[in-house]
Amino acid sequence: MSENHLLSSNSAPHSDVEQIKKRTNYLRGSLAETLKDVITGSIPEDDNRLMKFHGSYMQDDRDLRNERKKQKLEPAYQFMLRVRAAGGVVTPEQWLMMDRVAQKYGSGTIRLTTRQSFQLHGVIKWNLKQTIREVNDSLLSTLAACGDVNRNVMCNPNPYQSEVHSEVYEWASRVSQHLDPHTKAYHEIWLDGEKVVDSLDSGVEQEPIYGPVYLPRKFKIGMAIPPSNDVDVFSQDLGFIAIIEEGRLKGFNVSVGGGMGMTHGDTKTYPQVGQVIGFCSLEQLIDVAEKTVTIQRDYGDRSVRKHARFKYTIDDRGIEWFIDELSNRLGWKLEEARPYHFDHNGDRYGWVKGSNGKWHYTLFIQNGRIKDEDNYPLMTGLREIAKVHNGDFRLTPNQNLIIGNVSSQKKKKIEELADKYGLTDGIHHSALRRSSMACVAFPTCGLAMAESERYLPTLLDKIEPMLTEAGLRDEEIVIRMTGCPNGCARPALAEIAFIGKAPGKYNMYLGGGFAGNRLNKLYKENIGEAEILESLQPIVTQYSKERQQGEHFGDFVIRTGYVKEVHSGLDFHS
Repeated sequence: MSENHLLSSNSAPHSDVEQIKKRTNYLRGSLAETLKDVITGSIPEDDNRLMKFHGSYMQDDRDLRNERKKQKLEPAYQFMLRVRAAGGVVTPEQWLMMDRVAQKYGSGTIRLTTRQSFQLHGVIKWNLKQTIREVNDSLLSTLAACGDVNRNVMCNPNPYQSEVHSEVYEWASRVSQHLDPHTKAYHEIWLDGEKVVDSLDSGVEQEPIYGPVYLPRKFKIGMAIPPSNDVDVFSQDLGFIAIIEEGRLKGFNVSVGGGMGMTHGDTKTYPQVGQVIGFCSLEQLIDVAEKTVTIQRDYGDRSVRKHARFKYTIDDRGIEWFIDELSNRLGWKLEEARPYHFDHNGDRYGWVKGSNGKWHYTLFIQNGRIKDEDNYPLMTGLREIAKVHNGDFRLTPNQNLIIGNVSSQKKKKIEELADKYGLTDGIHHSALRRSSMACVAFPTCGLAMAESERYLPTLLDKIEPMLTEAGLRDEEIVIRMTGCPNGCARPALAEIAFIGKAPGKYNMYLGGGFAGNRLNKLYKENIGEAEILESLQPIVTQYSKERQQGEHFGDFVIRTGYVKEVHSGLDFHS
């Protein structure tokens, strides 16, 4: 791929980020020199943008900003480090490594993300290199956990069909590995690898898929196994829906063009759900993934980053254009999509015996935060379980955790440890809380406009009594909150969603599909807690009295006229 090819399909002047990427010489930039600067805990903005490709964002503790400013100190700079594990599956040894580096270099907590990755917060600049080295020593990586590349490939951690899950997981791993950046910069900078002498002018292309300036924006892939849509496959740039016939994995339906992010007040930005365009066999899967990524590489908007996601590339040109372009690059056409059915996108808690005879225990982890609290030593309990566990840990797309592949012999010991430390499947919580998700927001996310992780549990405390009074405590309703409209907890698919607008103020959305197959719609704008509760009370009461047999909350609010049904992101603001 030549730069001329890029410009021919996107001839407007490129954004400053594109220029930065071009200058970095395949993600090297001046990072190695910057890390040695002992004068400041921060890094220059060009290097900060580059750091994302290496799996990290520079942040500062926003709770301390004003006080440090008064003391004439620079902000409390720190780095969030994201660790990839394709499909969210890690060994007990890898879990213990994450626990160790969190205590040693981070804030003392681990966060499980909605993309089945780990996040460490509070890593200071001087400890970045050693932290990344220890992560890599355990055979995990931070490379491409962020940045304008394919991110962690998600996979349904399905404990009900172990053989099928294992096969889909292997394909997720293969796709992830195939789309990894090839640059040697990561090893040079973080692992003291041998320096590769190269430049953009050398004629040597280090990135056969991405090219010298990578993608216009991030790219996300997820693999779902019906009937569970826990990966929210329609939120993905590229989704693969496993087709199982007679108990065997035959291939995947292909969905394209999903994405959750938008910008408040900019109607040209919107969340979108993917469209199913056909079926591919197992042998065709990686080819489909690669060619789809190259189409976005060549046609994605490199001028306006807010318009650079794959969903806009497709919406601007039309789905038929994309299908034709994909067929031309593949040299063959996808088959007609095959039947499938999703009935939920949540997790199923507690002990389940898989078809391989092994046991799986799904724990409820509120908003994905692994930490010890006064009456709930979650982090310590998981550490002790990891010391005796010989199966795996699976991070779910809903920020929960599966202690997976437990033998019958080990099950009793793990039950004893779970009992000792009070680790719970969350059954004592309301179904609403078990179906909740929140992004990090304050104090570390620089984009946050309002609280999310720290506030959603408090709001749920106040919503739960009205559900109990209405007889709905055990009714699953998907509820999500984010501190800004970038969509990290996939709020646009929730039946009830709150997207931060300002401190203590949220836009309230209703009507997403219970199975993750429909966007929600703005119901009220810029409201605080009192109005949130006042708004929900009559809807909850009416839902309790007037819902039809098996009718989910999101369907009910559309049928009764609280919001209009959204068929596409193009209708999201109308």
